[in-house]
Amino acid sequence: TVAQASPEHEAQPFDAEHPLFILYTSGTTGKPKGIIHTSGGYLTQASYTHHNVFDHKPGKDVYWCTADIGWVTGHSYIVYGPLSNGVTQVVYEGTPNSPDEHRHFDIIEKYGVSIYYTAPTLVRTFMKWGREIPDAHDLSSIRLLGSVGEPINPEAWRWFRDVIGGNKAPIVDTWWQTETGAIMISPLPGITATKPGSAMAPLPGISAKIVDDDAKPLGPGGNGYLVLDEPWPAMLRGIWGDMERYRDTYWSRYAEEGWYFAGDGAKYDDDGALWVLGRVDDVMNVSGHRISTSEVESALVNHHGVAEAAVVGAADETTGQGIVAFVILREGVENTGDVLIAELKAQVSTDISPIAKPRQITIVPELPKTRSGKIMRRLLRDVAEGRDLGDTSTLVDPKVFDAIRGK
Repeated sequence: TVAQASPEHEAQPFDAEHPLFILYTSGTTGKPKGIIHTSGGYLTQASYTHHNVFDHKPGKDVYWCTADIGWVTGHSYIVYGPLSNGVTQVVYEGTPNSPDEHRHFDIIEKYGVSIYYTAPTLVRTFMKWGREIPDAHDLSSIRLLGSVGEPINPEAWRWFRDVIGGNKAPIVDTWWQTETGAIMISPLPGITATKPGSAMAPLPGISAKIVDDDAKPLGPGGNGYLVLDEPWPAMLRGIWGDMERYRDTYWSRYAEEGWYFAGDGAKYDDDGALWVLGRVDDVMNVSGHRISTSEVESALVNHHGVAEAAVVGAADETTGQGIVAFVILREGVENTGDVLIAELKAQVSTDISPIAKPRQITIVPELPKTRSGKIMRRLLRDVAEGRDLGDTSTLVDPKVFDAIRGK
């Protein structure tokens, strides 16, 4: 019992490679992977990135990472990184709309939060609820915003900076994975001139490349695969109980070069800024054209009536893959059915190209999300192709499919 426990605790030294934790992450096949992180390297990079990416000033900042503590972002940027840097932080367990939609802004105002790190899906939810909610609060304490979880679409980036950041707070759009353990690619506040939607450049000490199928590095303009071509301190050391799957998943594609394959597509723009395009299994091949789901989602969200969109590629006899979109409307926007759907298709045609026009758009009340705010596109693909659903145990609300299928 607590009463009998000693009030004194002496920290024990551990070897740098001693396992620190195993964290399960969803695989594209639905079979979870137990990612192994070790003590020395993981703690070093979590601490270094937390201090530098968030420009943390000990004793001055109030930091809030809104992630679920059981997700890697919670491990690295609620527990290990911030605590190693002696941070003053908000730790919150709960939804952003309980008791009402003002919840996050009440907390920011009450505690003077100066660094706010959240997911694009939440930013888009705030957009859906309307700016009058954050506008009702004094958010002037915020001096830095962060984004994590998936590429943030430029419109959400601008809204985030304008409405939550008072049009002055820099945004650090961070790319990393459960597997990398800590942030790998991100702007540095006050140093990097940012572009809405771009993760910009690898952090000092981190090396990444964008390459094609044949491992040839790509220059500006070419879409390719994101690889990490040098080791890094916080890298995963294996998959628990399945080292073969570890080799297979991450190292087999570029085994000859010895590169880690991240599973994400990416491109450099003409200025050399790095854009992550989303999972390669979220890159659709439509009539021989490679189209990224995040590009189509961005085009849909550009429509004034759309709060959030999820796009998947479903098998199509004619084109190889057909683009299927699921769309949530903003608060107060009327669902005009076919008229609205025709508008949305036209929007995608104009923004990207007629090839990218979804074959089917379904207006839905909600999307299937994990507690970390990730949209489970794998399950939407099951719906689009008329299959039985895979494992839904990580969803916040498995009943969301009743509403999607009821359409």
